[in-house]
Amino acid sequence: MKKMAISHHHGVHEELKPGASMLLDAFSTIAERGRVYGPILQNHERIASLWSTLLEHPVTPVQVAMMMVALKLARLMETPDSEDSAVDIAGYAACIRECQK
Repeated sequence: MKKMAISHHHGVHEELKPGASMLLDAFSTIAERGRVYGPILQNHERIASLWSTLLEHPVTPVQVAMMMVALKLARLMETPDSEDSAVDIAGYAACIRECQK
C-alpha cells in the first residue's frame, strides 16, 4: 500500500467533511501519543503482557486495541454525541492495523 503524508494547512481542516476531519484528528492523536508512549506495536505489546499476567490468559496486541475500541463503544452508548470517543475509535482501528502481523 502506498504511504502518503498528510499536511495540515491553515483553514483546510475546517473545510473537510466531519468524517474526514475526524480521521485527521485521529491521525494527530496517534502521532502525539506515539511521541509520549512510543511506537504503537511496542506499546500494545507492553499492555498485552500486563493484561496477560493480570488475567492469567494470553492477550495479543491486536486484542488490546480491539478491547479499547469496545471500551470507546461502551462510552458512546452513554454519550452518543461524543466526538472524542469517535476519534479514539478511529485511532484504535489504526492501531489494530499497526499490530497485525
